[in-house]
Amino acid sequence: MKTATAKTQNRLTVGQIWRDPENRHVVGCGDAVDPGFIHELMHGNLATLAVHDPPYNLVMFKKRSVAEFIDWCREWIAITSEHLTDPASLYVWLGADQKKHFQPLPQFMAMMAETDFDSRSFITMRNQRGYGTQKNWMAIRQELLYYTRGNPSFAVGYTDIPKILRGYYKKVNGQRTENLERSKSNCIRPGNVWVDIQQVFYRMEENVEPCPAQKPLKAIERIIETSSAPGDIVIDFFSHSGTTLIACERLGRRCITCDLDSYFAEITIRRLEHFRATGKTGWQRDDPFAGRLSAP
Repeated sequence: MKTATAKTQNRLTVGQIWRDPENRHVVGCGDAVDPGFIHELMHGNLATLAVHDPPYNLVMFKKRSVAEFIDWCREWIAITSEHLTDPASLYVWLGADQKKHFQPLPQFMAMMAETDFDSRSFITMRNQRGYGTQKNWMAIRQELLYYTRGNPSFAVGYTDIPKILRGYYKKVNGQRTENLERSKSNCIRPGNVWVDIQQVFYRMEENVEPCPAQKPLKAIERIIETSSAPGDIVIDFFSHSGTTLIACERLGRRCITCDLDSYFAEITIRRLEHFRATGKTGWQRDDPFAGRLSAP
């Protein structure tokens, strides 16, 4: 494997790896199902948390059958498992085509039942926009599967959603109290339905214009804060817009990530450079390739 050093429009080609001059993160251009490349990418490190957002939309199914797609998923899940600590946490964003029996979600779930990961939660993130309002219920959800191996740490915080329901009375020191009086926060903890996270759109600073499948930074930061500790390594083998890396940079974790497409590998590096240079998490509507930043 080669380590890229020259700064070009897309500075990585397949098989090349960029290592952060500040020794925090690693970005590669390579295949998530190439064990040799992933071994070089990880460089002997193990991660406590994996956050994967594999391509699962209809474009994928034009190229592969559902069975082929699941076989492909089985490969990168196995490779991911090899590079995680024990215990560890695994989160996978995965779509469900409601017009085709919700595939590939059920097939993926069945495949995961054959692994050494335990299912923990099926999380739904609510979108503000959707489709299907004329002849079907509007599709506004994004599916997030949470798995663990062993008993990893889980330190969930609070949302910005205020508590509004009263009840759950019990006596404390002889006094009758209700849940709001006993609460440590005026806000609720996140459940497995996330309605407080805005999907990314062009007016948001974190927007990366050529990345239509971009996940919200707040969602990735919630995962990372809950299922890892400062200094931990987080892996993401489908980098796309680089959100996992930016979340790790902001939260004091190390990110090892890659993408088979050199364009998205470059976007990921540039987004980190842009954040370090300006403090901004994205480009809103500007072109990430409009100007070149010097290496950090």
